Amino acid sequence: MFRQRTGTPADWLVIGLGNPGAEYAGTRHNAGADVVALLAERHGGRLRLGKERALADEVKVDGQRVALAFPQTYMNDSGLAAGLLVRRYGIEDLERVIVVHDELDLPVGRLKVKVGGGTAGHNGLKSLQAHLKGNGFLRVRIGVGKPPGKQFGADHVLRKPSKAERTELEIVVVEAADAVEAIMREGVAAAMNRYNT
Repeated sequence: MFRQRTGTPADWLVIGLGNPGAEYAGTRHNAGADVVALLAERHGGRLRLGKERALADEVKVDGQRVALAFPQTYMNDSGLAAGLLVRRYGIEDLERVIVVHDELDLPVGRLKVKVGGGTAGHNGLKSLQAHLKGNGFLRVRIGVGKPPGKQFGADHVLRKPSKAERTELEIVVVEAADAVEAIMREGVAAAMNRYNT
């Protein structure tokens, strides 16, 4: 599907969605990026800026080569980096791409694993689908809840959560990192059984 890289391709590419810059750190929209940072920490990686417009590194998880990446293109253009990343890491099958992202349609702290599907208005996912020419990638969806009252979704996800919500999100970020590892170790069906009930 994508042009092969020279050298051994990665077994997996994990993309954590978010926005670059200190002002977005700790916002609901950066939950996916937080998961990738945690996975890098767990497996001795150091995310560095490369030509692919993403902070990225390659780590080993149970002997598998895993590329971890946080696009630096801003959420709405995440696909620009994703397209470059799949080429760099020699990914030929979209089911070898795991995208971790915030999800308005799930309550705060809820986690779901999914294969393919629509975008539910998520601009990061729209950009990925456009640039990866498909929607068959795997998703680890982190619930951030619906905005209160008449607040717009964009305002909600770009704000930092309350203290109570932040605690819940910190817990679910750890669970999401576990879910990514479960997909790699046991397969997506087993991960869905475990995390979607």
